Amino acid sequence: MATEAAPDDGSDAPDAYDALLERAKRWNAVGSAAGVLGWDQQVMMPEGGTPARSKQLSALSSVRHDMLTDDETADLLAELSDADLTDEESAVVREIRRDHERADAVPGELVERISEASSEALAAWEEARAEDDFEAFAPHLERQVELKREYADHVAPDRDPYEVLFEEYEPCLSIERAEEILEELRETLVPVIDAIRESDRDLAVDTFEGTFPTDDQEALARDALETVGYDFDRGRLDVSSHPFTSGNQFDCRVTTRFDESDPLAAVGSTIHEFGHAQYNLGLPREHWGTPLGESRDLSVHESQSRLWENHVGRSRAFWELFLPAFKERFPDTADATVEDAYEAVNQVYEDNLVRVEADELTYHLHIVVRFEIERDLVRGDLAIEDVPEVWNDKYEEYLGIRPESDAEGCLQDIHWSHGNFGYFPTYSLGSVMAAQLYAAAESEIDDLEGSIADGDFDPLREWLGENVHRHGSRYETNELVRRATGEDFSADAFLAYVDEKYGELYDL
Repeated sequence: MATEAAPDDGSDAPDAYDALLERAKRWNAVGSAAGVLGWDQQVMMPEGGTPARSKQLSALSSVRHDMLTDDETADLLAELSDADLTDEESAVVREIRRDHERADAVPGELVERISEASSEALAAWEEARAEDDFEAFAPHLERQVELKREYADHVAPDRDPYEVLFEEYEPCLSIERAEEILEELRETLVPVIDAIRESDRDLAVDTFEGTFPTDDQEALARDALETVGYDFDRGRLDVSSHPFTSGNQFDCRVTTRFDESDPLAAVGSTIHEFGHAQYNLGLPREHWGTPLGESRDLSVHESQSRLWENHVGRSRAFWELFLPAFKERFPDTADATVEDAYEAVNQVYEDNLVRVEADELTYHLHIVVRFEIERDLVRGDLAIEDVPEVWNDKYEEYLGIRPESDAEGCLQDIHWSHGNFGYFPTYSLGSVMAAQLYAAAESEIDDLEGSIADGDFDPLREWLGENVHRHGSRYETNELVRRATGEDFSADAFLAYVDEKYGELYDL
């Protein structure tokens, strides 16, 4: 659909608005600095650096919290309550007010304790995962749960603590809506996955079996980023134990990881992180440090990564373009066809235990497992020591497989070491949103698949930039989706996409 006219250029904003904006830029600069230290901790910091780094991050989080919650910020917001503001200015004040009111309810010393505990838990998680030792991580997980319950109790003592924490990552969609979509995905995808497993259709995956050195895979990951148009002048590629993206519109860095037996997973992971980076790099530079230059929360952020990973990176068009580069790095795959690659990257696994390596369909059952466990942990319905067994039982129930170790089970994700309870649902919400956005882009861009096959990603990048990136946090989630697609946010486009794509792949 056609987009609206360019955003307002501004108005004769009251002095209080200008003062509030300058304060927001300063506390967001502090937060950005903390982000660089967090990136360094996961990518480059020496193993022994944790004690100092935890104190550094704690100090920065405290400084930012104090700036966000002090009396001057409160007075400026009060002065702007009845001010005559443009739509853009009203959106900025709305976002700052939400952050201020939430932060103001939480004591600064608790913010420091959470930051310090997260830094210590990250180091403990990395060691516990390497040693397959949940008991070593358990005290840190328990501490994170306790601190986040305390946090939620300060924000809204009479509400469900998990709901309060979910709003940290998706404040614009209700937990009820998230649960409805997760339930819809589970009810719809389980029968589809069962039908696929009963299908006689064998996909061509053995073409990509073998050993693929990590150095060559890293070169291939760089090839993939260059192919889709990653701006290395404002970013870099590194390796981490859990792929992630960190940064802003001036400096946005991606990481990935490698398995010598599965180079396709590394390509998918790298393109996924590119989607996050492309969103950050596409935000308005002139609004850096303000809500107009910040992404619209995690469901939208995940929609960008999942759109590039699934709708681009798992398409025939992309592999028509990228397969020659793959063969050049790995000559043993010289006989592979585009259809071989397309089938291999879209295989629905019967035995995959790792979320970040999951296929497009079973991925959402991985999310449901995590969502149910963390919700019960935060609500006090599940004891820490029972997490491994409950995790394994749910995998057996939902996916028909059972982890043989905690390293490939409940220790595989980094999120709980950060205390990020409420994060996981946004992965599935983002996948659903990605399908809706891509369907709208496809309807408006002439021969989008042909452009991808030709290596021309400008039409898609420009469409996403126009309809998503340039708005920052101006619109709340559903409004942003409605403006981009003409429809309210729903799972309809995703479910239609699944039916068409996997029905054809598996002769369903």
